[in-house]
Amino acid sequence: MRKELLPGEQVITITRQQARSLFFPALAFLIAPALTGYACAWIVKGNAQRLAPFITVEWTPWLMGVSVGLAAWLLIGYSIRRVMRWHSIRYILTSRRILAKYGMFRRRDWQVSLMAVRNVGVHQSLLQRTLHSGNISLDTGHSGTAILADVPDVAKFRGFILDAMDELPQGEVFEGQVLTEYDQLPWELREGGRDER
Repeated sequence: MRKELLPGEQVITITRQQARSLFFPALAFLIAPALTGYACAWIVKGNAQRLAPFITVEWTPWLMGVSVGLAAWLLIGYSIRRVMRWHSIRYILTSRRILAKYGMFRRRDWQVSLMAVRNVGVHQSLLQRTLHSGNISLDTGHSGTAILADVPDVAKFRGFILDAMDELPQGEVFEGQVLTEYDQLPWELREGGRDER
């Protein structure tokens, strides 16, 4: 993150989305091995032969392999994938910008300058209110609204944004320097540019 900061910019906080989206993947991560163990024991005891007479003892390793394979597919394809997706989303608030980063392998991100933000809104569902999370909308005027979805401790994060907006320097044109006179502007920015001699 240090390489991405502008001169004089400081990180205020970094957060991820509310972890409630991990409830079902965590449940599947716990239940799948237990069900697989039960299914393998059920197959070894010969219950599969009683259920379907055409199944012989030679099918036992194959049936156990299918059970283990289904559990592995559920764990890797559902649970671990959801955890990695949640882990790859970050919301970063600095003293000048709000950044949202998505994805581990295919990166997608956006950023909003705090100077461009006109209004900070919070929207919560009943479940989000119970868990103290919510969606933060950043009204930037003409370019539309940016949304940070499912931010944990949403009231505190909005407070951090408002405090950072209040601490922005007023009238700043260049890095840490307020220019009030025409003579202070660099030659390249004046009308006509530098005189040729």
